[in-house]
Amino acid sequence: MTPAELSQAVQSAVRAAVEAGELNVAAPAAVTVERPKNRDHGDYATNVALQLAKAAGQPPRQVAELVAGRLRELPGVAKVDIAGPGFMNITLGDATRGEVARSILAAGPVYGHNDSFAGARVNLEFVSANPTGPIHIGGVRWAALGDSLGRILRASGAEVTTEYYINDAGVQMGKFGNSLLAAANNRPVPEDGYVGEYISDIAAQIVAENKDILSLPEDAQRERFRTEGLRLMVAEIKRSMQEFGAHFDVWFSEKSLHDSGAVEKAVDRLREQGHVFELDGATWLRTTDFGDDKDRVLIKADGETTYFASDAAYYLSKRDRGHEVNVYMLGADHHGYVNRLKAIAACAGDDPTRNIEVLIGQFVKMLKDGQEVRMSKRAGNIITIDDVVEWIGVDAARYTLSRSPSDSTITLDINVLTSTSNENHVYYVQYAHSRMCSIQRNAAALGFDKGPTEGFKPELLNTPAEKELLGALADFPSEVSKAGRFREPHHIARYLEETAGSYHRFNDQCRVLPFGDDEVTDLNRSRLWLVEATRTVIANGLALLGVSAPERM
Repeated sequence: MTPAELSQAVQSAVRAAVEAGELNVAAPAAVTVERPKNRDHGDYATNVALQLAKAAGQPPRQVAELVAGRLRELPGVAKVDIAGPGFMNITLGDATRGEVARSILAAGPVYGHNDSFAGARVNLEFVSANPTGPIHIGGVRWAALGDSLGRILRASGAEVTTEYYINDAGVQMGKFGNSLLAAANNRPVPEDGYVGEYISDIAAQIVAENKDILSLPEDAQRERFRTEGLRLMVAEIKRSMQEFGAHFDVWFSEKSLHDSGAVEKAVDRLREQGHVFELDGATWLRTTDFGDDKDRVLIKADGETTYFASDAAYYLSKRDRGHEVNVYMLGADHHGYVNRLKAIAACAGDDPTRNIEVLIGQFVKMLKDGQEVRMSKRAGNIITIDDVVEWIGVDAARYTLSRSPSDSTITLDINVLTSTSNENHVYYVQYAHSRMCSIQRNAAALGFDKGPTEGFKPELLNTPAEKELLGALADFPSEVSKAGRFREPHHIARYLEETAGSYHRFNDQCRVLPFGDDEVTDLNRSRLWLVEATRTVIANGLALLGVSAPERM
């Protein structure tokens, strides 16, 4: 029995008490069932009686007893104790608890999937770095977190579109083009230009592919370098994202908003909503009506549209494409964008608490031999995604960048993340998976497997270590749902580490394979079921983080 199934059983018990006239309350829409910190208190606990007591006009313990009486009648419930002011501690029978292993193997790669976001249409935008250079380490963090969050939300039933916003319009693209032009013509880098070996590399490639470019008038050269540089840089970013395992359903061009007239149409739509006004020859959006610290210019007095106008058009584009929830994952220096983006949604007539979410990430540092690593050889002044992959690998990078809340500053220690010690968290989890695969191979070598489903004896899995592990496996779907609800993939990583720990304790205390020439017993087979169920859960969890589950290490 999983926590979700037990929650439904508690709901049914409350409804039965209401229908019998013993409780005069509305049955709750949801019941929280959690594993108690002290396992001596049972397998699960619920505080539903405390929640209902005031409305019912009865003491919490009395409400608890009415519900507990019905739960005690359910097959598979060994006992229900009432503790403190009215908590219910529920202990399952050994066979019921062990059945989760059968459920996991029946579900296979979709175990952990749930319907907590069924029907939700989510646009998830992440990374979206300017196409003027390689992805730096802050973008690497968003690549890991964003791609993992997309996987988690899909596993929770949402229809997710992952999106990269290409900032290919505006001043920075001009500076990028000028930097390439200077490099190709052996001139100094312009003021506020871009530096690094990659600029020289791209300029050389453009010249090689466009033999006549240096003979063109300078303005024509500048435009060619800008457009060709953009093409090559976007291709480079796409390559890096693909190698990092970060998938984007849509690569959206900012320039397309201008070329299609979407920016002007967005201004007109916001004007219709009554929040656009004219002042000093410019066109403004009154975002202060919705919590922004100042009103924002959409069109300057000289007729030039602003980045903010593009932001407004981009948000409306997302909504027009049917996305109900629009999640923006922004860097540490973008706190000022939160209120202005939410104000756009409000000015468009949407609900900024529902239709738009802004997540802010914090900085990442890298250490090697105790010293902070600050620069890339190729980019000159930043650490790039390719540097991170070269130093620690995709698995270590994705896992470690996903195992902390996005709003916390983190440090990646290259020495630790390339070691084979338990201090290396991804190694600890992956090693647990490979250890289970080894047991399966050894079982096959001995000529036995877990056998048909009717041969599984879940009631035999009754030691403290087996109970602990089964409880952890049963929690996986709720952990996936929680990670999606809070937009925090780190819940999956921390769950995997705890479950790997439970497995290692089980493996140390409970012999799975027969000893020597001993005959294979039902206990051996049932424990092999548990090993295979645990392997499935670890693999499924790693997949949600975009991390491999190796069979050998």
